[in-house]
Amino acid sequence: MRIFLNILFWSLASFLFCGLYLKENGTSGISEILIGFSVFALSFLYLPIFLYHRYKGKDLSKYTLDFKKLRKKE
Repeated sequence: MRIFLNILFWSLASFLFCGLYLKENGTSGISEILIGFSVFALSFLYLPIFLYHRYKGKDLSKYTLDFKKLRKKE
């Protein structure tokens, strides 16, 4: 999973930088598509997979704020 996430991130980042480079040179037709696709894929494809991979099997109750923990601090 780690290798897949690494490959996915670097490929999407390269698409983004290629799109930015092409936009700077004046060919804006394909560049805007590359930039839009890479931002969309990074936010709606890569981020949820990454968060699932990082927090799988962890106890998240330590990081949540609830009423019992607030009462202990007072």
